[in-house]
Amino acid sequence: MPKGIPNPAAMYGIYPRSWGYEVSIVRNGKRYFQQFGRASYGGDEQALRQAQDWRDGVVRSVPPVPRRTRAEKLRVNNTTGVSGVFCQVAPGGRVRAWVAKTYIGQDEILRTDFPVNSMGEAAQALAIEERARQLDRMDGLAKLHPAEETIRTSPPAFAAETLQPKRSKSEIKRSTNSSGVSGVHFKAPNPGHPGYWLAITYTAGRGSVSKAFSIKEHGAEQAKLMAIEERRRQLEDKIAFMQKGSSAEAEAPPLSIPFLLEQPSQAVSLQHGVAAAGARPPQ
Repeated sequence: MPKGIPNPAAMYGIYPRSWGYEVSIVRNGKRYFQQFGRASYGGDEQALRQAQDWRDGVVRSVPPVPRRTRAEKLRVNNTTGVSGVFCQVAPGGRVRAWVAKTYIGQDEILRTDFPVNSMGEAAQALAIEERARQLDRMDGLAKLHPAEETIRTSPPAFAAETLQPKRSKSEIKRSTNSSGVSGVHFKAPNPGHPGYWLAITYTAGRGSVSKAFSIKEHGAEQAKLMAIEERRRQLEDKIAFMQKGSSAEAEAPPLSIPFLLEQPSQAVSLQHGVAAAGARPPQ
């Protein structure tokens, strides 16, 4: 948005990128930063939802500082040692008055001048006391964006079941993927070899599992379908293992398998798998 105009509430703290969305919010000098890629969440809508949900969590859990705390912070050009208190200097360099000034709101600015010629050396002390009284009228939190208060006081914008879990690296279909399905790859040991289709899945804490289907034995299309079905089974086993490992925690909605196929594949017997060597396991 142009300078001075805040982003729309939905995009507060969220910045579109070519690959997805980036969240950046500063609280009390600390930056809260996270990235949400379209590939990792299955598309633009889900990536944006995840970014907004994460942003909302930061806003709720780390509110801005109180307005008074921010007002009491000394500015770089402050020469008095007290925020909101400054002196007026006559053309000859003589201090003419001490001033206490506080911005309470858009239509309310408090200011009191204490002339030195009538109050003498007490003018500065009186200005400091007046500044403290002015600050007593300041309450609430610093307003960083119009959406802040609404986010903090409203229930979550998205139900948990509408937020898909982040995909592992193995569930993201890469641009070099030749099968159209993540975790299913064509391999050929050498130029003269007919090759095979490989299904491979990595699970943290468990290692990788892979199974290859020979094109010579099954034919190119059948071997590919068999690898796709094997990959589906591997993902089901992976999710079951992950859910079993987290069973001691609070119950969570069942994970979905983001399995990208334009058509459901046929059910294929998997009795003729051939062990594959030297394949790099995806996540």
